[in-house]
Amino acid sequence: QDIIHYLESEAVMRQLARHLKEDENYWAMLGLLHDTDWGITKENVETHLTKVPEILKKAGFDDEFITNLISHGYGFEELPHLAHKARTEKIHYALAASETITGLIHAYALMRGKRISDMEPKGLMKKFKDKTFAAKVEREIIRECERLGLQLEEFFRIAIEGIKKIKDKIGLI
Repeated sequence: QDIIHYLESEAVMRQLARHLKEDENYWAMLGLLHDTDWGITKENVETHLTKVPEILKKAGFDDEFITNLISHGYGFEELPHLAHKARTEKIHYALAASETITGLIHAYALMRGKRISDMEPKGLMKKFKDKTFAAKVEREIIRECERLGLQLEEFFRIAIEGIKKIKDKIGLI
Protein backbone atom coordinates (compact mmCIF):
# COMPACT_ATOMS: atom_id res chain seq x y z
CA GLN A 1 0.00 0.00 0.00
CA ASP A 2 2.84 2.41 0.82
CA ILE A 3 4.43 1.97 -2.63
CA ILE A 4 1.10 2.79 -4.29
CA HIS A 5 0.94 6.05 -2.33
CA TYR A 6 4.52 6.94 -3.35
CA LEU A 7 3.82 6.22 -7.04
CA GLU A 8 0.57 8.19 -6.96
CA SER A 9 2.29 11.13 -5.25
CA GLU A 10 4.99 11.05 -7.91
CA ALA A 11 2.38 10.99 -10.70
CA VAL A 12 0.35 13.88 -9.26
CA MET A 13 3.47 15.99 -8.70
CA ARG A 14 4.67 15.29 -12.26
CA GLN A 15 1.30 16.29 -13.72
CA LEU A 16 1.10 19.38 -11.52
CA ALA A 17 4.62 20.46 -12.49
CA ARG A 18 3.69 20.04 -16.16
CA HIS A 19 0.59 22.19 -15.64
CA LEU A 20 2.50 24.90 -13.74
CA LYS A 21 5.52 24.74 -16.08
CA GLU A 22 7.88 23.63 -13.31
CA ASP A 23 10.66 21.02 -13.37
CA GLU A 24 8.71 17.76 -13.82
CA ASN A 25 11.48 15.40 -12.78
CA TYR A 26 12.35 17.39 -9.65
CA TRP A 27 8.72 17.65 -8.55
CA ALA A 28 8.07 13.98 -9.38
CA MET A 29 11.11 12.92 -7.34
CA LEU A 30 9.79 14.89 -4.35
CA GLY A 31 6.47 13.04 -4.68
CA LEU A 32 8.14 9.65 -4.98
CA LEU A 33 10.51 10.12 -2.03
CA HIS A 34 8.39 12.29 0.30
CA ASP A 35 7.98 9.53 2.90
CA THR A 36 11.50 8.08 2.53
CA ASP A 37 11.78 7.14 6.21
CA TRP A 38 8.19 5.91 6.71
CA GLY A 39 9.22 2.26 6.60
CA ILE A 40 11.51 2.78 9.60
CA THR A 41 9.45 5.35 11.53
CA LYS A 42 5.80 4.25 11.17
CA GLU A 43 5.92 2.31 14.44
CA ASN A 44 7.01 5.53 16.16
CA VAL A 45 5.15 8.23 14.20
CA GLU A 46 6.63 11.25 16.00
CA THR A 47 10.03 10.34 14.52
CA HIS A 48 8.67 10.47 10.94
CA LEU A 49 10.79 12.75 8.74
CA THR A 50 13.67 12.83 11.26
CA LYS A 51 15.71 10.20 9.39
CA VAL A 52 15.14 11.71 5.94
CA PRO A 53 18.06 14.20 5.96
CA GLU A 54 20.66 11.54 6.69
CA ILE A 55 19.19 9.02 4.22
CA LEU A 56 18.88 11.51 1.36
CA LYS A 57 22.22 13.22 1.99
CA LYS A 58 23.91 9.80 1.69
CA ALA A 59 22.04 9.32 -1.59
CA GLY A 60 23.39 12.65 -2.90
CA PHE A 61 20.40 14.96 -2.48
CA ASP A 62 21.02 18.59 -1.50
CA ASP A 63 19.66 20.55 1.48
CA GLU A 64 17.09 22.42 -0.62
CA PHE A 65 15.57 19.16 -1.89
CA ILE A 66 15.50 17.76 1.65
CA THR A 67 13.85 20.90 3.06
CA ASN A 68 11.25 20.86 0.27
CA LEU A 69 10.53 17.21 0.98
CA ILE A 70 10.23 17.62 4.76
CA SER A 71 7.84 20.58 4.34
CA HIS A 72 4.87 18.25 3.80
CA GLY A 73 5.11 17.43 7.52
CA TYR A 74 4.98 21.06 8.67
CA GLY A 75 2.21 21.87 11.13
CA PHE A 76 1.41 18.29 12.17
CA GLU A 77 0.95 17.96 15.94
CA GLU A 78 2.01 14.29 15.60
CA LEU A 79 5.45 15.46 14.47
CA PRO A 80 6.74 17.61 17.37
CA HIS A 81 9.90 18.65 15.49
CA LEU A 82 7.77 20.12 12.65
CA ALA A 83 4.56 21.19 14.44
CA HIS A 84 5.72 24.82 14.79
CA LYS A 85 6.72 25.20 11.12
CA ALA A 86 4.53 26.47 8.29
CA ARG A 87 4.73 25.99 4.54
CA THR A 88 5.66 29.17 2.69
CA GLU A 89 6.82 28.10 -0.79
CA LYS A 90 4.80 27.12 -3.85
CA ILE A 91 6.60 23.77 -4.01
CA HIS A 92 5.71 23.08 -0.34
CA TYR A 93 1.99 23.65 -0.98
CA ALA A 94 2.22 21.52 -4.11
CA LEU A 95 3.77 18.53 -2.34
CA ALA A 96 1.44 18.68 0.67
CA ALA A 97 -1.71 18.97 -1.46
CA SER A 98 -0.52 16.34 -3.98
CA GLU A 99 0.45 13.65 -1.52
CA THR A 100 -2.78 14.22 0.42
CA ILE A 101 -5.17 14.12 -2.58
CA THR A 102 -3.91 10.63 -3.46
CA GLY A 103 -5.80 9.16 -0.48
CA LEU A 104 -9.09 10.67 -1.60
CA ILE A 105 -8.66 9.65 -5.25
CA HIS A 106 -7.58 6.11 -4.40
CA ALA A 107 -10.47 5.58 -1.97
CA TYR A 108 -12.93 6.93 -4.55
CA ALA A 109 -11.47 4.67 -7.27
CA LEU A 110 -11.82 1.63 -4.98
CA MET A 111 -15.42 2.60 -4.25
CA ARG A 112 -15.98 2.72 -8.02
CA GLY A 113 -14.70 -0.85 -8.50
CA LYS A 114 -11.07 0.32 -8.96
CA ARG A 115 -12.10 2.54 -11.89
CA ILE A 116 -10.20 5.77 -12.42
CA SER A 117 -10.34 5.87 -16.22
CA ASP A 118 -13.71 7.67 -16.24
CA MET A 119 -13.39 9.51 -12.90
CA GLU A 120 -14.57 13.12 -13.05
CA PRO A 121 -13.53 16.06 -10.86
CA LYS A 122 -17.21 16.75 -10.07
CA GLY A 123 -17.67 13.29 -8.53
CA LEU A 124 -14.46 13.69 -6.55
CA MET A 125 -15.72 17.09 -5.31
CA LYS A 126 -18.81 15.38 -3.85
CA LYS A 127 -16.55 12.95 -1.97
CA PHE A 128 -14.32 15.83 -0.86
CA LYS A 129 -17.34 17.60 0.66
CA ASP A 130 -18.51 14.42 2.42
CA LYS A 131 -16.37 14.50 5.57
CA THR A 132 -17.28 10.89 6.40
CA PHE A 133 -15.75 9.62 3.13
CA ALA A 134 -12.03 8.85 3.55
CA ALA A 135 -12.39 10.71 6.84
CA LYS A 136 -8.65 10.69 7.64
CA VAL A 137 -7.80 12.65 4.48
CA GLU A 138 -7.05 16.22 5.58
CA ARG A 139 -9.23 18.45 3.40
CA GLU A 140 -7.49 21.65 4.55
CA ILE A 141 -4.16 20.38 3.22
CA ILE A 142 -5.72 19.59 -0.16
CA ARG A 143 -7.05 23.17 -0.18
CA GLU A 144 -3.44 24.39 -0.20
CA CYS A 145 -3.63 23.89 -3.98
CA GLU A 146 -5.43 27.26 -3.95
CA ARG A 147 -2.11 28.85 -2.93
CA LEU A 148 -0.82 27.68 -6.33
CA GLY A 149 -3.59 29.66 -8.03
CA LEU A 150 -5.68 26.55 -8.70
CA GLN A 151 -9.34 26.04 -7.93
CA LEU A 152 -10.10 22.73 -6.19
CA GLU A 153 -11.83 21.22 -9.21
CA GLU A 154 -8.93 22.13 -11.50
CA PHE A 155 -6.48 20.55 -9.04
CA PHE A 156 -8.69 17.43 -8.91
CA ARG A 157 -8.61 17.21 -12.72
CA ILE A 158 -4.80 17.49 -12.77
CA ALA A 159 -4.39 14.91 -9.98
CA ILE A 160 -6.81 12.42 -11.59
CA GLU A 161 -5.01 12.85 -14.95
CA GLY A 162 -1.65 12.12 -13.33
CA ILE A 163 -2.85 8.98 -11.58
CA LYS A 164 -4.68 7.72 -14.71
CA LYS A 165 -1.29 7.58 -16.44
CA ILE A 166 -0.02 4.97 -13.96
CA LYS A 167 -3.28 3.10 -13.29
CA ASP A 168 -1.87 -0.20 -14.57
CA LYS A 169 1.08 -0.02 -12.14
CA ILE A 170 -1.16 0.52 -9.11
CA GLY A 171 -4.01 -1.90 -9.76
CA LEU A 172 -6.62 0.57 -10.98
CA ILE A 173 -8.57 0.42 -14.24
